Amino acid sequence: MKKIFGIGLIVFLCNNLMGQTVSLFNGENLDGWEVFGTEKWYVEDGLLICESGPDAGYGYLGTEKEYKNFILDLDFKQEADGNSGVFIRSSVDGTKVSGWQVEVAPPGKFTGGVYESYGRQWLKKPKEEKDGALKFGDWNHMTIKVDGKQITSWLNGTEMVSFKDRIIGKGEGSILLQIHDGGGIKVKWKNIQLTPLD
Repeated sequence: MKKIFGIGLIVFLCNNLMGQTVSLFNGENLDGWEVFGTEKWYVEDGLLICESGPDAGYGYLGTEKEYKNFILDLDFKQEADGNSGVFIRSSVDGTKVSGWQVEVAPPGKFTGGVYESYGRQWLKKPKEEKDGALKFGDWNHMTIKVDGKQITSWLNGTEMVSFKDRIIGKGEGSILLQIHDGGGIKVKWKNIQLTPLD
């Protein structure tokens, strides 16, 4: 009886230490998000889609709310080039982004790694053998955990990178989805869910 009570208490505490999981994308429209740039962001068949526009520049779709410490789960499917990414604690001025990107890219281009735009560039790349976790052209599940200075990414259950960074720890901002410049890119997204950690 004591053992059952103990397990129940642990579950209760875990559930209450973390916030309630929320869906950031409602499957119908872009409510709660803001578009930066001229690239295409739209909803079709319950999916969030980003696609290169006529300017073939950088484009971002950012949450109107800011998030500090959280676990983010989402699914993505790359079509065409598929060069994209998920930014954490970030902001945009025009199409110049300030923050940190968890890479979403074609094979061999370090999906799951962390890149600092307009700054230190690559902070951590996954080991080469982990590239096999990416299912290019099919649906992939990515999890990103950001807690203080610690950032960890998983791709289809494989831990890609995990490290601490003092500057990331001080970061503030939104979650952003990116479409890379160069044109010819299309990525689909779904099941974008966030669990606050504080």
